[in-house]
Amino acid sequence: MPKGTVKWYNKDKGFGFIMPDEGGRDLYVQVLNVETPNNDLSDGQRVEYEESMGRKGPEAIHVKAV
Repeated sequence: MPKGTVKWYNKDKGFGFIMPDEGGRDLYVQVLNVETPNNDLSDGQRVEYEESMGRKGPEAIHVKAV
């Protein structure tokens, strides 16, 4: 499973971006795809995820803290 770092995440709006370890475009992540306690992420947090192609580009799904 790919890993990355949460670049920023807005809990109130329920979305943010993950910077992949392998480089490339940042991945959009929305609260519905976060599998952590309280479905919450923190800026700088390490995560693993699956990548999927969304309507506007790549996004992270099945996001879990590592």
